Amino acid sequence: MPQALRISAVRPDPALFDLPWSLPLEEWPKDVVLALPRGISRHVVRFVKLSDRVLAVKEIAEYPAGREYNLLKDLVSLDAPSVAPVAVVSGRASASGEPLDAALLTQHLQFSLPYRALFSYKMRPDMATRVLDALALLIVRLHLIGFYWGDVSLSNTLFRRDAKEFSAYLVDAETGALYDQLTDGQRAYDLDLARINVIGELMDLEAGAMLEDDLDPLAIGDFLVDRYQQLWCALTEEETIAADARWRLQDRINRLNDLGFDVAEMSMASSADGTTLHIRPQVVDAGHHSRRLFRLTGLDVQENQARRLLNDLDTYRIHSHQEDVDEDFVAHDWLTHVFEPAVRAVPRDLRGKLELPQIYHEILEHRWFISQRESRFVPLEEAVQSYIDNVLSHRRDESELILADTLQLPAADDVPMS
Repeated sequence: MPQALRISAVRPDPALFDLPWSLPLEEWPKDVVLALPRGISRHVVRFVKLSDRVLAVKEIAEYPAGREYNLLKDLVSLDAPSVAPVAVVSGRASASGEPLDAALLTQHLQFSLPYRALFSYKMRPDMATRVLDALALLIVRLHLIGFYWGDVSLSNTLFRRDAKEFSAYLVDAETGALYDQLTDGQRAYDLDLARINVIGELMDLEAGAMLEDDLDPLAIGDFLVDRYQQLWCALTEEETIAADARWRLQDRINRLNDLGFDVAEMSMASSADGTTLHIRPQVVDAGHHSRRLFRLTGLDVQENQARRLLNDLDTYRIHSHQEDVDEDFVAHDWLTHVFEPAVRAVPRDLRGKLELPQIYHEILEHRWFISQRESRFVPLEEAVQSYIDNVLSHRRDESELILADTLQLPAADDVPMS
């Protein structure tokens, strides 16, 4: 007797039944599949548009599909940087009754790119540093909440522009597991896997002439490990301070804020003679600047974008002589008279090029550039129009980037992706 199709979904959508589940994923027709850039994976993955959403569909056995679905739900509930699960489809069978693997559906992360699309021409040293910084921070954030990844790689990560930097997001949690706290051995094993996988992926780029000649994959792999260790120590290490230098406690908190983390709990203990204090952050939460900006303006943006917008808000406060005015009122004034007019000036057909906060950041960068070039003060309105005409109109659309020949990537149907 044929097995019934079963769908477990975060948000029930009857349109899920309209997809051609009786066909293996690699045979899905082109009028159903979207040609979006994807990372290399052991599984076949396709993108579809359903009910105004873009979804990634991964063909995988039923048990690991359900396990990854539940794990991704847990990560989302912990506010971890990962893709969001949508549904698991099981009970699939071909027209002739042959059983087919289940499918895991996740929400496509808008404005994100896999590393091979990001380095579609050549990976430059500055790009390598920023991408590996983002990956190191992602691993640290996951380890802080007790998540063991088990397969850290560039292929299992998506990247979004975040002001001058990048933000990294977990895509594939198939080998992962959540614990109350990771052991040093689990962290070390995860990090060693990350180093090996990243070196291999960069060597693959090197073989395809997609890596600058002076970039050494082994050195970049070591950089990832070093950057992780620096971040982990800054966030977790115990520090001893003199009892009469308690100002250093606030200094430690300020340094963590500068890294983009809030301290929710701090462990403190005095020495037996009372001359020293031992301090160690117990709970740290990423998103210090994004939370502050959201509280002030309601703008929900990424961390480095928030940092840049807050700097612009502080500059506006000084230039408008509102240093003594309550910050909440100044923020509303800046949002109403500076940020919103600037982003509203961007034509609707160009707003899909980048996220609006990223566009505003680039407007500020463009304003500084032309001010330096022409040695004069450039009004924001002029900078906006110049940026639209000379920069944004020539950018590729990153909201749902369609593969093009200029990406120098395999055709969408030739490579299974995650």
